[in-house]
Amino acid sequence: MSKYLGLDRLGKLFQIVRQNGGLKNTYLKLYRNDDLKLGTLVGTDKYGNKYYENPYYFYGRNRWVEFADHVNMDYDGSQIPAEWFGWMHYKTDLPPIRDGKRPKYKWMADHSENHSGTEEQYMPYSTTRPKIEAWDPKKGSGSK
Repeated sequence: MSKYLGLDRLGKLFQIVRQNGGLKNTYLKLYRNDDLKLGTLVGTDKYGNKYYENPYYFYGRNRWVEFADHVNMDYDGSQIPAEWFGWMHYKTDLPPIRDGKRPKYKWMADHSENHSGTEEQYMPYSTTRPKIEAWDPKKGSGSK
């Protein structure tokens, strides 16, 4: 009977609010992530990202990441390190904190996010002249 009245969904909402630490934190999480989910914390990476899992949700939607607070709304999929990327995309069922067999060699570079579209993006140095000159309104119209 409670299922027909929607009381089970109301109970789930109360669980989500309790897990997030109150109404204010729930609203902030909804604002940042566009979704409210109930799940168990699987682990945290060294960048502060938190990884959750809940088998109640459909396969492919039952694992998610909540990015660290310092990135605000500028989160991107490239901010997930490689070891957690494998777990998020079901390449392995063992998260990196429980998998002791993962090799860590000294030649392996540390993870860095993709900076395309930001001021920190890579711009190659060019010694050739540009083929097209940009129009400068201060020089005048050019035809008199």
